Amino acid sequence: MQRKPRYEAKSEASVRDNELASTVRKVVKQYFKDLDGEKASGIYEMVVAAIEKPMLEVVMFQAQGNQTRAAELLGLNRNTLRKKLQQHGLD
Repeated sequence: MQRKPRYEAKSEASVRDNELASTVRKVVKQYFKDLDGEKASGIYEMVVAAIEKPMLEVVMFQAQGNQTRAAELLGLNRNTLRKKLQQHGLD
């Protein structure tokens, strides 16, 4: 089996990062359009909550429910992960 060079793997990760950033940018812009002049507030928390829960669900699935492994994948302390799982009702 032939392995991909490191630069290709980084390039693919970079593309995914750009796709995620592009998607967030697009959705937030649409959010402002949909407000149609109404006052916005709490956007940061709204976006973080919207992204964080599905990310945690996918990572926990990938880690087969193992919180220690999931915390490692996320680069978080296990206690921080537990807190976030509780916040999103995923415990």
